[in-house]
Amino acid sequence: MRTVRFHENGEPVDVLRLETVPVPEPGPGRIRVAVHACGLAPADWALCRGLFPGSLPRGIGCDVSGIVEAVGAGVTDVAVGDRVFGTADFGGQPSAGAADRAVLDHWFPVPEGLDLTRAAALPMALSTASWHLARLGLAADLTILVNGAGTTVGYAAVQIALVRGARVIATAGRTYAEQLRDLGATVVGYGEGLAERLKALGVGQVDLVFDTAPPSGALPELVEVVGGDPHRVLTCSDLAAAPEIGVRDTFHEDPAKRTDDELFGVFPEFAQLAAEGRFTVPVAGTFPLADWRTALEISLTGHARGKLLLLPAVGADQPQPRTGDR
Repeated sequence: MRTVRFHENGEPVDVLRLETVPVPEPGPGRIRVAVHACGLAPADWALCRGLFPGSLPRGIGCDVSGIVEAVGAGVTDVAVGDRVFGTADFGGQPSAGAADRAVLDHWFPVPEGLDLTRAAALPMALSTASWHLARLGLAADLTILVNGAGTTVGYAAVQIALVRGARVIATAGRTYAEQLRDLGATVVGYGEGLAERLKALGVGQVDLVFDTAPPSGALPELVEVVGGDPHRVLTCSDLAAAPEIGVRDTFHEDPAKRTDDELFGVFPEFAQLAAEGRFTVPVAGTFPLADWRTALEISLTGHARGKLLLLPAVGADQPQPRTGDR
């Protein structure tokens, strides 16, 4: 099968290769799928650069949808032929989701009405947003500001918070401002002067802030927005600046609380909402697996404006690359 992976750490444009490798077998508690779609994210490029180091080679593409081909020992909740979406076992396999076939470590049925392409956009945005909102202590009747609501994680967080009964203020640019208003969020422009713009809108007290925007020096003003209490701000993006001013960040939250239920427990609920047209992660573009480098280049600009998906079945009849072809 074809797969995109790296054999050494470094810049993704330098170390990633499209290769031909043996089809993997699912071990105990794992399944293998024929990949319909695979989502790419900045986390993939961080893996290339050395995040979560482990054995090499290693693949990219955590978000996966596809058709079950094989099940490992102990797996009883799916059968060959089922439509599923979930996460690739990128740490336990020498390849991941950006491939013709992938071994999954977490999976859920794709409900009727949800196509496999849209399903592949859900896992990382949904798990990241829901976990961070849980860590913040989001509850009904609280007011939360989602900074960077035009990102895939931010867009998911806005919808989750609204479903949970919270009042949502979203900072966003023009691309998704109207859609966010239609969802029920109060939308305000991002950037310097945020606190003053919120006062002018008369939105009242902001209880919590979830920061998903690319680092821009906004954290001090986000602390100001919540009355000066940095513990009420949690960022998943500006990990370098957060500790300096006491803002909470992804990697300093208690790892013991990152349970499977907290990370993945919301998947069935929001997959069903997606099937009903009541939840979505925006898709910015789809690409054949052979065009993975185009998707990479768009992602590295920081302006993808939605999820980028590889579709391995598209163009699969093209000549297979030799091992090591770039």
